[in-house]
Amino acid sequence: MNAPASRSRARRPRWPPSRRAALVLAGLAAAIALLLALFDWNWFKAPLERAVGAATGRQFRIAGDLDVDLGRTITVSADRLSLANAPWSSHPHMGTARRMEVDVAPWPLLALRLHMKELRAIGPDMRLEANPDGPGGNWDFIGGDRAERTPRWRLDRLWIQDGRLRYSDAAARTGIDITLDSVEAGDGPAPVALAGKGRWRGAACRLPGSAAPPLDLADAATPYRIDLEARAGNTRASASGTLTHPFRFQVFDLQLALAGQDLEELYPLLGLALPPSPPYALDGRLRRDGQVWCYEGFKGRVGDSDLAGDVRIDARGERPLFTARLLSRRLDLDDLAGFLGAPPSAGEGETASPGQQARAARRAASPRLLPDTPYDLAKLNAMDADVRWRAQAIHAPRLPMLEAMDAHLRLEGGRLHLQPLDFAVAGGQVRADVRMDARRAPIATHARIAVRGVELPKLFPRAELAQGTAGRIAGNIELRGRGDSVAAILGGADGQVALGMGRGRISNLVMELAGLDVAEALKFMLTGDRQVPIRCAFADFGVEDGTMTARALALDSTDTLVVGEGTVDLERERLDLLLRPRPKDRSILALRSPLRVGGTFKDPSFRPDMAALGLRGAFALALGSITPPAALLATFETGPGEDSDCGGRYAR
Repeated sequence: MNAPASRSRARRPRWPPSRRAALVLAGLAAAIALLLALFDWNWFKAPLERAVGAATGRQFRIAGDLDVDLGRTITVSADRLSLANAPWSSHPHMGTARRMEVDVAPWPLLALRLHMKELRAIGPDMRLEANPDGPGGNWDFIGGDRAERTPRWRLDRLWIQDGRLRYSDAAARTGIDITLDSVEAGDGPAPVALAGKGRWRGAACRLPGSAAPPLDLADAATPYRIDLEARAGNTRASASGTLTHPFRFQVFDLQLALAGQDLEELYPLLGLALPPSPPYALDGRLRRDGQVWCYEGFKGRVGDSDLAGDVRIDARGERPLFTARLLSRRLDLDDLAGFLGAPPSAGEGETASPGQQARAARRAASPRLLPDTPYDLAKLNAMDADVRWRAQAIHAPRLPMLEAMDAHLRLEGGRLHLQPLDFAVAGGQVRADVRMDARRAPIATHARIAVRGVELPKLFPRAELAQGTAGRIAGNIELRGRGDSVAAILGGADGQVALGMGRGRISNLVMELAGLDVAEALKFMLTGDRQVPIRCAFADFGVEDGTMTARALALDSTDTLVVGEGTVDLERERLDLLLRPRPKDRSILALRSPLRVGGTFKDPSFRPDMAALGLRGAFALALGSITPPAALLATFETGPGEDSDCGGRYAR
């Protein structure tokens, strides 16, 4: 039974090993050929879509073909890609692309590592949106493992063609549309040229410039280099430096040049409640670390004034805190007009924008002098501030006696405090302490002003008759008022104004003209002026509901005694003062006519009042009140000696 089986096995042919190997290779080749004939790389689209979706928490789709070209470098390409947006967004896609191509090195794949030599994005369209209901935006992904781990992929070069990046923040009224195109830079990473336009906080803006290769965005620890210019409304900025975590915009270090027509225009753009100003241009280092911004070592000009210093903005509290330390080597006083609600001067040689020139022209045509532009209560309550500003010299052609300034402004919760507000004036000092409560309208204001040691001849350095005069002026001013502009505050103010001068000298020609002694005045004009001693001069006004009423008003010299009375209407800006001179010498031509000071602050008038010539009784009564008030005497020295008794025998 076993013999036939043995013979059957013996009859089977035996193929040599080489032939068997050839058959295996032929079969394998046929299988590969069949596989290549039937294989479709699109089979891998679904696994790839699931992998990206798991990593981002968003749906990822490849609507076109997925293809792979094999060789020494593997090229993977895909068409019509899309990544879903955050659920709260009204736009379905955060990003799309017409085509993506990536060159992959094959050998690292054996170690399960992905080395992408180049990624080419054609027609990418990325949309970044701030979350309207909280911090962050659609760039915060919720999928994937967030634990730090060693990256298993590498990308050497990114090339963008016809790219588009859109950023929107509805709450901030911001929307910017940027086009992106890579720029050839050899074999290394390619930087991008960009051009954007849109709206920044409601203002139309443009954004040309360049940035480092977008590939650098993948490394959050590496600062991202930018070189941009931006324009929003009349404000221009040029920034060059680095950003860390660019999408979060939390840490950066930039050299920033900032210029515009008015610092007040930064309020809608940046939320900084700065006062109106003439055109400005500043350049400094801008840094941000979280909610703290610093603009350090900046220099530039505001109007016709130089300005340098450091600014810090801390946005961590309920309101931003604006801290500044500023220095001007030469401050043009006109550039401070915005603090008072007035436009800067727009005369010849002055720096002003077209709008400010128009406002200055309207103001020049107005019969009013006091600024009546209302303060913006919302801005005064929008932020806190601590600003110290020093000016080493002041340029003020209309007030050449001003020499220097030292101001410290503090604003907290709508309450403003200016203390000190010091001016070096004519060899002396004017120190003000101003408090404003803008928590509700109208603004409540309390101002204390102390005048000390102001030299009379320096007050009028260009007045010929002031040459050779001597004397120091001192006094105190205290006013309280409610109103939303300087004019309104003073128009209803209460308080007191008291200024005086002790011993000194003044031109006798001035005194004779004050007494209208024609003969003596002509003599001094023809033969030369001389100086006469002053015993004292003072003005003491009570202020009630915007009206200043003279309580004591006098000037006493060896030649003439002048006493006065009357009112100054701060609301209507009108003067009504009567000065009664009494020459102490005898002259047949002395008219001894009272002098009426009238008109408005902007257009005062000085004229003899012949109707008051016969008011001897009223004049006699005034003679008994020429002794300076006790409070005023404490501020100036009347001087020793027999001739220093203020008022002389008239006061007795």
